[in-house]
Amino acid sequence: MFRFICIVIFLVTFLILSIPIFFVEWVIGKFNREKRDYSSLRLVQWAFKVILKMTSVRATVIGEENVPDEPVLFIGNHRRFFDIMLTYSRCKRLTGYVAKKEMEHIPLLSTWMRYLYCLFLDRENPKEGLKTILQAIDYIKKGISICIFPEGTRNNGEELSMLPFKDGAFKIATKTNCAIVPVSMNNTCAIFEKQFPRIRKVHVVIEYGKPIYPDQLEKEDKKHIGNYVQNIIQETIIKNAEIVS
Repeated sequence: MFRFICIVIFLVTFLILSIPIFFVEWVIGKFNREKRDYSSLRLVQWAFKVILKMTSVRATVIGEENVPDEPVLFIGNHRRFFDIMLTYSRCKRLTGYVAKKEMEHIPLLSTWMRYLYCLFLDRENPKEGLKTILQAIDYIKKGISICIFPEGTRNNGEELSMLPFKDGAFKIATKTNCAIVPVSMNNTCAIFEKQFPRIRKVHVVIEYGKPIYPDQLEKEDKKHIGNYVQNIIQETIIKNAEIVS
């Protein structure tokens, strides 16, 4: 409970102190957009790393060298809130995350998300959803990576279970031929949600798979690319379950 209170205090303080920072970043962006982008990225990563330090979580990271130095589409299984902090804090390049539409209405947090090229997906409106995918495609073309969790929502099932991947997310890669990097995460739900509001010191595993280029896949695998990538992640989280225990 003490960790939870400390994290809430830190997060609220960070967001309030962000108000003048937004103005500074806006001024920087007027002269050098790339400098503004990366200063915003590093600042938010610093905040996430502080929060992760407060949780005392121990992370085993595998395959980070598999991430190419180019805009990619990160595809991950989605267990809990800390999935985002654990992966975003490790991004070397600008990376926009695709979040649910409801997060667009959270003051200050949504401002940071827009600064960092995050997109808000309306899961109930296919037309608006398509616009979000098209915007993600445009970001990839401009050199910005995208991270999306194609299960469509957080999976509340058993630890090694996964919800079916939604195919729309993969258009970001098939339309740009950017690399798909599978991101497999184990035990992230044990940090917080399993025993809300207590935060536990736990061991999590994150594995970055080898990049997958859509134009190099067999015709059948490309046709069912969602299943193809999901099977890779499923096999990986089953394999890594032994590391957690």
